Amino acid sequence: MTDAAEPRLDLNRWGDTSAPAPEWRGPRQDACSCFDQSRPYPRARVGFHAERQDTAAPGWRHLLELIDEATADGREEFRPLTELSPEERRQIITLPPSIAGLTAVRHLVLYGSNLVRIPPEIGAMTSLEEFTPYTSYRLHWFPYEITRCRKLTRSTVSTRALFGNYKTRPPFPRLQPSPHSVADLDPGNLHPRRRGATAIHSCSVCDRPIEQSGLHQVWISLRVATDVLPLLVGACSSACVAALPGGARDYIPTPHKGGRVDQPASDWD
Repeated sequence: MTDAAEPRLDLNRWGDTSAPAPEWRGPRQDACSCFDQSRPYPRARVGFHAERQDTAAPGWRHLLELIDEATADGREEFRPLTELSPEERRQIITLPPSIAGLTAVRHLVLYGSNLVRIPPEIGAMTSLEEFTPYTSYRLHWFPYEITRCRKLTRSTVSTRALFGNYKTRPPFPRLQPSPHSVADLDPGNLHPRRRGATAIHSCSVCDRPIEQSGLHQVWISLRVATDVLPLLVGACSSACVAALPGGARDYIPTPHKGGRVDQPASDWD
């Protein structure tokens, strides 16, 4: 779903996380200045959010409990943020790898989140049919592994917040050169400012362990459910990069490294 006018939608449908509790005085999301989401021609350089998840935060511990409960009871709809306090919601900037256990969930609702990244384990949510991270304005990209959710047919994403979106065409962060060995790289402890993620254990394409080969990161924009999403690929080889499909229509047609890469004209041109 595109968001040309960002209309006020039925909050009960997706879980009302936009209305703070009476005692909460702070904002529900942290500020994001990566690019101007309301005007064309943003600044020429963008980067990844560098925050790391505080795994000691009460909100993180609460989220882990909620995921364990949802995994155990096999629920088909998961709206974890509605069960967190506003302060706890601001403490969540990613999701834990344990979302891989949510194999019965058909609708994942992350309305109004403070997320800056989603882990590749979302690809294990094989029953997922609908994905709603709407108004998560700090979430600019998604892992390529989301394409493994073969049943995913409906999404509601704030597209103006995405790298390369068709409205304003903000640039993509420039990715690091592709080493053919990870001997000097710890795939389980990556710097998010440089790599986007804090850990990449397996190839986004063939699922082989990254530790056994190189790390080739590229961008590709593909239609996933309702929206065209910028996807970050962590491949183990140039052969896996070559196996990627072509980009979505009216987007960059091939995998790329970001930075000053030519994009199709925006809707504002």
